Amino acid sequence: MTFACEIPAVPTVQRDDEDLRITRWDFPVGAATGWHEHGWPYFVIMITDGTLRVHNGETIIENPLTLGQSYARPSGIKHDVMNGSPHPIAFVEIEIKRSEAIPF
Repeated sequence: MTFACEIPAVPTVQRDDEDLRITRWDFPVGAATGWHEHGWPYFVIMITDGTLRVHNGETIIENPLTLGQSYARPSGIKHDVMNGSPHPIAFVEIEIKRSEAIPF
């Protein structure tokens, strides 16, 4: 199930190789990603304050987040994300394709 939305969020892929995919997501007011599922675990880092409205197929959860705040999710979660703020928002998403390739 997706949000009833005519405005797409805008992805800008910054890196996509065998190890990582890094994407900046820009959301005009009311924009949504559309229903999708991540094939890899991922991190999200907010680059604006804003509310992410997340639809998991059954419920909608409002997630107010601040500039610099981050969270992580495992692979396989199906969802749709919408800008729930009265202003444009953006975040950077980092998908980990091969965790063993990341030096720590």
